[in-house]
Amino acid sequence: MKLLFVADPLVSFKTYKDSTFAMMREAAKRGHRILACEPQQLVWLRGGRVTARGAVEIALTGDATDWFTVTATADVALADVDAVLMRKDPPFDPEFFYTTHLLSQAQREGARVLNNPSALREHPEKLAILEFPQFISPTLVTRSAAEIRAFHAEHRDIILKPLDGMGGMGIFRVKDDGLNLGAIIETLNKDGAQTVMVQRFIPAIAEGDKRILIIGGKPVPHCLARIPQGGEVRGNLAAGGKGVARPLTARDREIAEYLGPILAARGLLLVGLDVIGENVTEINVTSPTCFQEITDQTGFDVAQMYIDALEESLA
Repeated sequence: MKLLFVADPLVSFKTYKDSTFAMMREAAKRGHRILACEPQQLVWLRGGRVTARGAVEIALTGDATDWFTVTATADVALADVDAVLMRKDPPFDPEFFYTTHLLSQAQREGARVLNNPSALREHPEKLAILEFPQFISPTLVTRSAAEIRAFHAEHRDIILKPLDGMGGMGIFRVKDDGLNLGAIIETLNKDGAQTVMVQRFIPAIAEGDKRILIIGGKPVPHCLARIPQGGEVRGNLAAGGKGVARPLTARDREIAEYLGPILAARGLLLVGLDVIGENVTEINVTSPTCFQEITDQTGFDVAQMYIDALEESLA
């Protein structure tokens, strides 16, 4: 098969932990051809098809630093490859949104795109949890400072975060004393111009913010618990959290087995649930990670499970 990865620049990959690289490596091992482009290379012209201008075909070298060589460069219509894998990292900004529309046009022309671009648009990673209130902690979504203050008065210990953040950016905790709540609200909601998510603080964050991967509707049997370090409230690896692989708990499996088939039916081949304690805090669909950390610590080959599911979906 010929697989086109729409991703960040290849030279920026940290191959020792990059999940897209793990996918490429497993696909290449099976003899699939690997092509890559960045979102800005996608072009549509009336009378033509959505095309990746100057897409590169690569061979993997096995070297940790110079990990690929370019074997060919060409303009490639997305409908002419077997699958287009959308692996651009967040944030889900306007350009990401526009890219999903180009990918939807490519679908209309016959391309197979995973994750499904319309599903990417319909599942913003923080707001997607609202569909499943039975699995989430007390949560508020609002622009209103008064609503946030009322939520704090009720729950006393809260987390506030922007809807477009990633890697733990912009997350604040406000305890019972309400210290700096006003300043934090002003920072995040920009005088009512931006929507904020507020959640009751979950003490189980001390045990880790668990990333549970769902592939083809089925959970990977191990999660990666990202444990806050050094007094941090954030477990994100990008914020210095320590990643520890663990078997899924009964609650983890209950959540994943309920959500998995629903999300897979919407064209989401790969999903990353963030779970703290017994509560889902995010549903990640843009470019879920943690493949290599789980594989390295448990021996369970996540990339192998992913490429198996990809091949099955294309059969």
